[in-house]
Amino acid sequence: MGYVSKIAGPLVVAGDMHGSSMYDVVRVGKNRLIGEIIQLKAETATIQVYEDTSGIKPGDPVESTGRPLYVELGPGLLTSVYDGVQRPLNVLKAKSGTFIERGVEAPSIDRNKRWNFIANKELKNGTHVSEGTILGYVQEMPLIKHYIMVPAGMGGVLVAIDEGEHRVADTIARVKTKNGEVELTMLQKRVVRAPSPYKEKLDGSEPLITGMRLIDTLFPLVKGGVAAIPGPFGSGKTVTLHSIAKYANSNIIVYIGCGERGNEMSEVLTEFPELKDPLNGRPLMERTVLVANTSNMPVAARDASIYTGMTIAEYFRDMGYDVALMADSTSRWAEAMREISARLEEMPGEEGYPPYLSKRLAEFYERAGRVTTLGGRTGSVSAIGAVSPSGGDISEPVSQGTLRVVKVYWALDPLLASASQYPAINWLLSYSRYKGVLDPWYASNVSAEFTAARNETMRILQHDAELKDIVQLVGEDALPDSEKMVLDIGRVIKEDFLRQSAYDPADAYASMKKQYLMLDTILDFYKKTASALEAGARMDSLMSMKARARIARMKEVDEKNIEKEASEIKRSISEEVDALVKKEGTI
Repeated sequence: MGYVSKIAGPLVVAGDMHGSSMYDVVRVGKNRLIGEIIQLKAETATIQVYEDTSGIKPGDPVESTGRPLYVELGPGLLTSVYDGVQRPLNVLKAKSGTFIERGVEAPSIDRNKRWNFIANKELKNGTHVSEGTILGYVQEMPLIKHYIMVPAGMGGVLVAIDEGEHRVADTIARVKTKNGEVELTMLQKRVVRAPSPYKEKLDGSEPLITGMRLIDTLFPLVKGGVAAIPGPFGSGKTVTLHSIAKYANSNIIVYIGCGERGNEMSEVLTEFPELKDPLNGRPLMERTVLVANTSNMPVAARDASIYTGMTIAEYFRDMGYDVALMADSTSRWAEAMREISARLEEMPGEEGYPPYLSKRLAEFYERAGRVTTLGGRTGSVSAIGAVSPSGGDISEPVSQGTLRVVKVYWALDPLLASASQYPAINWLLSYSRYKGVLDPWYASNVSAEFTAARNETMRILQHDAELKDIVQLVGEDALPDSEKMVLDIGRVIKEDFLRQSAYDPADAYASMKKQYLMLDTILDFYKKTASALEAGARMDSLMSMKARARIARMKEVDEKNIEKEASEIKRSISEEVDALVKKEGTI
């Protein structure tokens, strides 16, 4: 038992901390506020406290728990809303009201609820089990089986397994190890700052489909990949992440609200429970875990929230699931690091951030990936981090540290946002290094012509940008008709393909089949009108074709009718072009 000797905001210095270790969790003061040791000098410990330290005074007791910060993992995680140190906010609200009292405690996983544990039929008494072996499962949600695994670092001979109704802390199996018999429960505890172990890291081979055409077609992300979405205030970072969380083809969603404004996080908390998963029609929350640590909550807990969310994601990954993790935003996490570093009187780096900022960013993103788990399954964690650089200047340290690690960069543009282009991602600045990796998947699952169509689209958009610069100098009328055609097709791609409406049920999500059919139809229109222009058809006649208006309405066509509509539009293009060439053509 130690005592408080100094207080500086969320940092508390405690003396007489005999036997304590770095990152041990402690309880501070009479209210037993939760904290974590982040610096040790002899028997003096510097502690970051995850709650408001008002009222703490020198001499108050400090008690070490003797173990690092950890999260509890087991049935009951899904649909939960936690704070940065995995306290269940709904339970805390019931105990202390809307404004959570300091020191209030509640188990992260409900200890009283009973779950029907179904044992693995392949396991018999006397079977050897190792770390990651599935003992059985709980049908936590109608479409999600929560697999109960042998914890990492443990293995031996199965002595008994008990199927039936159990609470998470009840013994469901006994394993004889070299150190004696061990009782296993449905509850695991994992240290948040250490990556969960796995057998092997694998290359990504399948896209994380978001339903957003600009992302999926032009700048895709693989399952197990990492992406950054930097942008200034109001450019659409949070809205884009919300959309990805709603529609991504992942089994599990972990959404971390790290230091964001309370009204944005409240929108997530109120909207997500009402949303239906477009892939299966079930409530979206049935496959979602939310970690909420808003800007008005303690800064130290913001630092922990990123690790809490990643550890939960790794747990579901180890079951063999594909997990999509959204962190909004890593800039607020870095600001928390900067504040704590300043209170520790560490030597500051660029713009006051600690010198280890880039290292921490890399460690976080490198915990994502597609892996072979300890139990031999394949699972993945895809990490998408929003970055909020001041004034949109991505030369600042957090943006640069992030871009050195990630392989996908979605560049949000405030000018596009003000022009109501959603998503407001600049197609000339963004990039994805996964395109080549995913080309075989697109060829097998979408179309053999998909890659060629995407490359032609990017060529048109780049040519369109070059012509825009010329138009600003000499005007569009000075361009030849062939260049005017490029400008017009660029406009069609941007307005009728890249732009989406989050409020239109048919347009908010587009399957890969619909995305390709839309793009293929636009490129077919361009190819045939360009040929007709060379044959003597007039530019104004070609641009006023009825098929062009139908292309603009393709985004409103539902999935089951899109193939028929695309075929009819192509036929209409051919008929109208042939008629115009016959009427106006000179050759």
